[in-house]
Amino acid sequence: MASEPGIETAAADLRRRLAGRLEEDGWLRSPTWRAAVEAVPRHVFLPRFYRESDTPGVTTWEPVAREAVGQEEWLRLVYTDETWTTQFDGRDADWRDPKPVSNAAPTSSSTMPSLVVRMLEDLDVHEGMNVLEVGTGTGYSTALMCHRLGSEAVMSIETDEGVARRAREALSRSGYTPHLVVADGRAGHLDGAPYDRLIATCGFRNIPLAWLDQVLPGGVILTTLRGWMRSLGLVKLIVTGDSASGWFSEDDPSFMIARQQDAPESLGMIPGPDDGTERKATYGPDILTSSGPAFMTQLAMPDARFFSMPVDGGPDSTFVLDSGTDSFAVLTPTDNGWQVRQGGPRRLWDAAESAVATWEEYGSPSTAAFGVTVSHEAQVVWLGNPNGPQWPLPS
Repeated sequence: MASEPGIETAAADLRRRLAGRLEEDGWLRSPTWRAAVEAVPRHVFLPRFYRESDTPGVTTWEPVAREAVGQEEWLRLVYTDETWTTQFDGRDADWRDPKPVSNAAPTSSSTMPSLVVRMLEDLDVHEGMNVLEVGTGTGYSTALMCHRLGSEAVMSIETDEGVARRAREALSRSGYTPHLVVADGRAGHLDGAPYDRLIATCGFRNIPLAWLDQVLPGGVILTTLRGWMRSLGLVKLIVTGDSASGWFSEDDPSFMIARQQDAPESLGMIPGPDDGTERKATYGPDILTSSGPAFMTQLAMPDARFFSMPVDGGPDSTFVLDSGTDSFAVLTPTDNGWQVRQGGPRRLWDAAESAVATWEEYGSPSTAAFGVTVSHEAQVVWLGNPNGPQWPLPS
């Protein structure tokens, strides 16, 4: 496909334009990564994909392939700064008769190029270094690293056999031959260790300790931490012997959670109307969805999830459930605020309100004010400095 007449000329021009936009917007900061963006044919890694429909109602994704939309439109979409979904619910699509997809969860994608190159720039690689990538996906980011460092310096792990096979084929067609393995990325890959850099393109609830053991002292681990309610954000850790520490980025890029750490199917038992103890809530359920407070509630309730529904024909109540401990909090609107009813081993809403109050006490800072320290003994997120307020990551 990559050598078909007309495609390469058009694609090369679109790559140059994309690289120019990424540089203008501040994502591309070095000539070496710009050269990689201009060289790697993203269209080889995205022969077909799904885009979200703008039709109101249930979220629906429409199939996009060159045969369906035409070569010009397909290439235009491929080289826009967008994330394109390539798989749902861990199952490969039947492209012999592609249909719109709804009521499904994306499980593989090609991440928007601005985020890809921003992370690669942050990785701070130099000639002679080797990199472990967790989450091969389509293979596009793998190819960029191969172009920058040489294929022999790149090891990439993918958990899905079908996704890995397509990535291997696309990489080979593009002239890249990195080391590729199908495995659980949480274990890293000992055979290629130690690594100078580790980059993960899926979200994790904590830092796998194997990564700590396989990255050299002074090396970098760059990954997204996330929970079952929301992403916490991108964190860059510097390894120092048997521990690692670093800071969250200013914003909150969100990746799909690693499949092995996805939430259990059951949210937990819905409490009965008389279960638990009641009090007036200091904060309402909006702290679960407002950017800064939601970061704090995810830290404070790492194993919880929430939903809202009407109770006995009345207004919506918000249910916060921890399926691991069967703890719960139910928020019900009153004439002058919210009432919370809590039960189980953990007082979930007490923990959430305490975390948000601490955040406000420190001036409602952005995620860049938070850091992470990881060792074999503990993993904590801290505010301000490693001796500041702390919240443990789930083990």
